[in-house]
Amino acid sequence: MGEGLRDIWVYLAASPLLALTLTLAAYQMGFWIYRKGRLNPLLNPVLIAVVVLVAILTVTDTAYATYFEGAQFVHFLLGPATVALALPLYRQIERVRKSALAITVSLLAGSLTAIVSAVGIAWAFGATDEILVSLAPKSVTAPVAMGISEQLGGLPSLTAVLVILTGILGAALGPLLLNLLRVKDMAARGLAIGTASHGIGTARALQVSEVAGAFSGLAMGLNALATAILLPLLWNWLF
Repeated sequence: MGEGLRDIWVYLAASPLLALTLTLAAYQMGFWIYRKGRLNPLLNPVLIAVVVLVAILTVTDTAYATYFEGAQFVHFLLGPATVALALPLYRQIERVRKSALAITVSLLAGSLTAIVSAVGIAWAFGATDEILVSLAPKSVTAPVAMGISEQLGGLPSLTAVLVILTGILGAALGPLLLNLLRVKDMAARGLAIGTASHGIGTARALQVSEVAGAFSGLAMGLNALATAILLPLLWNWLF
């Protein structure tokens, strides 16, 4: 950038509202493209927003810490948004009760598969123990995954990146894979997406169906709990 533009950017970057505005504008752009693409899951608005923001931060040579100071209000809203998932779940509570056994078995199988498959593939490629434990909780919502990774000796920052990538890929490719497998039941689809791709996948499931969103939110929460219990046990046993 020219010196004049750089000076203007430095001045604007000092305002917390700039980062917040850029975040909202990037997502709005992504959502517009997503709608124009007839809700094609490959055009995930979160993925588009991330790419746009990374490009802006790279071109302007802005540190992530500087950006986050302004965008942290969006981060704060993740808490209320997660709690709000209880509403569609409450509306489906009778169906959840009737499917309690199936949900429990599916959730445990999904949680173990996510851990074992990720660690197994990375181990086969010669990844270090630090990388393996950073990768293991990739299908869990970010705050829990980072806490697990840190406690077991991993890199929380790497875990956060892997969690986001997993969520985006799950939201983009999960519905396509479920279509190929001919899984049509919305509860089953939501449970699968929530287990594999946490909050980002749940947001996608809510766009499709309230039933899918409710079961996805349930799976996201229970998978975080199951992984927090199972992963340390498996890690201490295997390593």
